[in-house]
Amino acid sequence: MGVFDALGDRGHEEVVFGSDPESGLKTIIAIHSTALGPALGGTRFYPYGSEAEALEDVLRLSHGMSLKAAAAGLDLGGGKAIIIGDHRKLKSERLWRAYGRVVDSLQGRYITAEDVGTDAQDMELIRRETRWVVGVPVEEGGSGDPSPATARGLIAATRATARFLWGDEDLSGKRVAILGVGKVGTDLVRRFHENGCKITVADIYQPSIERVRNEYGVDVVAPDEVYDVECDVFAPCSLGGILNEETIPRLKTQAIVGAANNQLATHDDGDRLEARDILYTPDFVVNAGGLTNVNEELRGYTTEKAAAHIDRIYDNTLRVLKASRERGTTPNRAATTLAEERIHDIGNLRLFRRSGDDRN
Repeated sequence: MGVFDALGDRGHEEVVFGSDPESGLKTIIAIHSTALGPALGGTRFYPYGSEAEALEDVLRLSHGMSLKAAAAGLDLGGGKAIIIGDHRKLKSERLWRAYGRVVDSLQGRYITAEDVGTDAQDMELIRRETRWVVGVPVEEGGSGDPSPATARGLIAATRATARFLWGDEDLSGKRVAILGVGKVGTDLVRRFHENGCKITVADIYQPSIERVRNEYGVDVVAPDEVYDVECDVFAPCSLGGILNEETIPRLKTQAIVGAANNQLATHDDGDRLEARDILYTPDFVVNAGGLTNVNEELRGYTTEKAAAHIDRIYDNTLRVLKASRERGTTPNRAATTLAEERIHDIGNLRLFRRSGDDRN
């Protein structure tokens, strides 16, 4: 499949390929939309099985970032970047600075941040070559690791989901099953524990499992067994596509609120969840805490202001769930429609040019 075949009719504005053979850099940056503002999205460093798989992932993720920013009410577009390879072997100053130059060549149309396989220290190296990067270390004036912000937003979304389903946002005594206890998942375990929840976790990485089991006394199951756990809330916090025609029939949960991007393998999987009376809160609505947090770096970062904006995910989640009920459609379709309506309505304001150099 060629690049333009992969693009299809998803509406991407630009796809950039970058290479630096000396450092091993192979990167793809996809800009889906700049209608609401510059495209902001993290850089994922992952050993994809093929270049075609990498391209498909960055296209899906960048589209999702457009919806996420619009649904969160941010003045940002959607973009994403991937670097092909094992981050544990390939990371180097040369690679990051070469990548920073690729980012800089887009002149602010794309702003990068951390994602799977990258961290705040990597962002600092990128910043040596471009100013179009956020999520740099706190000691360097940035907001640092966005994972706690994502987890904070997920708790807000889970409370909103509880209120919608059960009429009470109190989470104490609820059983939560979490797939993936990386940076976001581990902080989510801590927050659910503080809320008095009963927690079951699953992950392929045993050191992470042992850490949360020793610290929080969680129950542990194998990754493939987590779909069979009876729980009130299931939180997918690993990679996407895990909600599909094989896993959905096995679920024994009432609601899904997770950090992973693109959790639904296909749009039809939203219908499958609806048919099973499982409430799916759209991932791009509930996992927007990290994006909201790094967005504050563009406006002058303070912890208090960022936290207040992240907590609005509670209201956004309720708005989507109520719109779903009123429109007689799935939450995923309702959220997508609301986001696309905002992109159209506010994006059209760009027809009116502002003075000076700020053209957003």
